[in-house]
Amino acid sequence: MTGADATLVAGVDTSTQSCKVLVCDADTGEIVRHGRGSHPNGTEVDPEHWWTAFEEATQDGLLDGVQALAVGGQQHGMVLLDEHDDVVRPALLWNDTRSAGSARELVDELGGAQVWADRVGVVPLAAITVSKLRWVAEHEPENLRRSATCVLPHDWLTGQILRRLGGAGEGWATDRGDASGTGYFSAATGGYDHELLRLATGGDVDLTLPRVLGPDETAGRARLGTGELLLGPGTGDNAAAALGLGLSAGEVVMSFGTSGTAFARHSSPTADASGEVASYADASGEFLPLVCTLNAARVLTAGAQVLGTDLAGLEELALRAPIGAGGLTLLPYLDGERTPNLPDATGTLSGITRDNLTPENLARAVVEGMILGVGAGVESLRREQVPFERVQLIGGAVASRAVREIAADLLGVPVLVPEAGEYVALGAARQAAWTLRGGEVPRWQVRTAEQLDARPSDAGEDVRTRYRQLVATVHGG
Repeated sequence: MTGADATLVAGVDTSTQSCKVLVCDADTGEIVRHGRGSHPNGTEVDPEHWWTAFEEATQDGLLDGVQALAVGGQQHGMVLLDEHDDVVRPALLWNDTRSAGSARELVDELGGAQVWADRVGVVPLAAITVSKLRWVAEHEPENLRRSATCVLPHDWLTGQILRRLGGAGEGWATDRGDASGTGYFSAATGGYDHELLRLATGGDVDLTLPRVLGPDETAGRARLGTGELLLGPGTGDNAAAALGLGLSAGEVVMSFGTSGTAFARHSSPTADASGEVASYADASGEFLPLVCTLNAARVLTAGAQVLGTDLAGLEELALRAPIGAGGLTLLPYLDGERTPNLPDATGTLSGITRDNLTPENLARAVVEGMILGVGAGVESLRREQVPFERVQLIGGAVASRAVREIAADLLGVPVLVPEAGEYVALGAARQAAWTLRGGEVPRWQVRTAEQLDARPSDAGEDVRTRYRQLVATVHGG
């Protein structure tokens, strides 16, 4: 148990759907207290909701005694601020696809995807911040003209904690992990590419960007009660999750939340011209090549609804069906798709016959489709020479035994399931402890809930092959 004299740190996860806060023992990582506040649904949101949720999550003295705090946040969101640091328009979030055309324009104007990949490690898609800036330049030029600064969600919340708690800092700050998801910062060089920023805005607006902090640099200090609260640099959600998990080389994380991600810690940047693997930075000073999909856990929710059941019922049905769902294959692009870049795509159920169209097979196809949609990202990492020997599964959907078992059937490598936890917030807390203490990132133990051996089989390979063929047939990919 944590003693009364323990040093306390806090980590914040300001995600798409909510704000979660963990208060932890700085030495052991033991969670002492936790809180949560809700965010509104949508693909754009007034950032003030993020502050309201933070206040809700930290009410009733949750932060009492906390000495350091850091924020992990949803990546890519564009927050435009005027000369007084007031919000110009609602923030456009990562899942807003209206900027898909703007992304294509930017790719063409610079000379193609390989040029972007070589220059900043990221090829613009609708989700990427640089594409959202171009969309505003084209569709809301008056808002762009009013803008003086562009920050990311975690930058904004860190700044508000400093400002509203009477703190002191040196202006807006970010870190290389979150900055590397903007499309105008290179993880390889560690700097902004202002020419790409001007390309996005048409060159008419000179936006100020937040300074980029190192992994354990201080963003500022705020007042908390009678004490002082040190603010760490914060980072993007996936980089925070990697830090929370203690991710090592040779492991890939597959995350099944609102979105799906596959990422790995790597010693060098990548340059994938297909745009599938983004060359992000991690929160420790290395790199985090990452693939993101729009469709993950909500595929299961949709499948359960179609079958007239709940998630527990979907799980039970799926586990009664054989590998391959009797020949059914689901392409799970229910909300369009980010990887591959198909923002206007829809889902496809293929291979239907009178014999195989059963509730069990349909449930299995739903789970297999979700896993293979994110699993395609794992194959993309392998193609980019990112080595791995096992997969860690995290995210809300991993609570389903069907997801865990079917992942072991399909992925062909051992599967590790850490104990369920808020790893973005935990990673942010770990960064806060690192910032407070200096030296090396603290070694906090992550407990394993389940480990499944690889189950290579002809049936699993057939399912993967069918999925790849369906993508090629329906979308030419």
